[in-house]
Amino acid sequence: MKVLKRIKWGAVLFNLLMALMMGVAGQALGLNAYAVAGTVFTAGMVMPKEIKMAFPMAVQVEMWQSDFIENLFSDNPFMNYSFNGDEYVLKGKVVHIPVVGAKPTITKNNTSWPLTVTQRADSDIVYAIDVYSTGAIHIVDADKVELSYDKRQSVIEEESSALNETAGDWMLRDWFSKTINGDTVTGQIIRTTGGADATAVAAHLPSATGNRLKFVKADLKAASVLMNKAKISKKDRYAIFDSEMISQLQDDPDLIKRDGVNGGEVNLKEGVIMKLYGFNIMERAEVLRFTNAATPVVVDPGAAGATTHNAGVLCWQKNAVEKALGEVKFFENVDDATYQGDVYSALLRVGGRIRRAAGVVAIVQAATS
Repeated sequence: MKVLKRIKWGAVLFNLLMALMMGVAGQALGLNAYAVAGTVFTAGMVMPKEIKMAFPMAVQVEMWQSDFIENLFSDNPFMNYSFNGDEYVLKGKVVHIPVVGAKPTITKNNTSWPLTVTQRADSDIVYAIDVYSTGAIHIVDADKVELSYDKRQSVIEEESSALNETAGDWMLRDWFSKTINGDTVTGQIIRTTGGADATAVAAHLPSATGNRLKFVKADLKAASVLMNKAKISKKDRYAIFDSEMISQLQDDPDLIKRDGVNGGEVNLKEGVIMKLYGFNIMERAEVLRFTNAATPVVVDPGAAGATTHNAGVLCWQKNAVEKALGEVKFFENVDDATYQGDVYSALLRVGGRIRRAAGVVAIVQAATS
């Protein structure tokens, strides 16, 4: 009997060891597979309640934090086309960039002494990057056991998507207008013209009413000319449109003919759908909103819509704007006694600014009524 008991316990321990090894291997291969008592369970299979309770599958925090970063830039590809300030982030929270002072004065064939003594006045650019936090999500224990799909993974993916969308909205806003060291840096503004016949279209922003002059290719050409006059590099120029305004531009008969022949020089892998007047053109559901003041003021993302709001296209040169990524954290309380389930939340620190205002142009709708 004693021998039999030792054999049974050895088998049990062997099965436990194999289960753990399969779980680790499955996670490493991205299979999310687990072996228990000779049976392999994958993410698409319903595991018996008793086994789920005996082998709780913890969230891989490092994996999710890595995914949050990867998805941030895949969901917002425009962020990749900017000066990268990540190396200047201190402790994941503040950007600190040393700025070299003015160049020294050089005199040819000097005949005056003593020489003028000067000291180079260096300065610093310092700004706190923004913190984006999800709410705490509670998953009751019954949902973990009884539901046929992985609710935890679904919830985490939704949190990641919501974080990325909000961070992208604010990055575009900061690339047009960002206060640094007490100074407000704002890009340049031109208005849509509607073309030679001043064609008007209905306002499309939420709550906006009336008509706006249509976006036409001449408007993008005007932005190009503005940058050229400021001696902004013609390389790495980008423009991001919302879905309605890109549709207005693509209605142009010449562009329809051109894109039908050569595909509009698209580079979908990098998020570029067409090129025009030196700009790599990208599309997003919403870009910027502006007031209808004589000098339009950019509206913060998430602010209530207004009948007078106008949509805007943002144009920039890669080195004229900056993004900086700080810390990314994922928090979990597994089997929390207070909530009788699991609680999750996430935090993302990311920010941006204008580096050279002449390299940033917003093309804002002009209201006609």
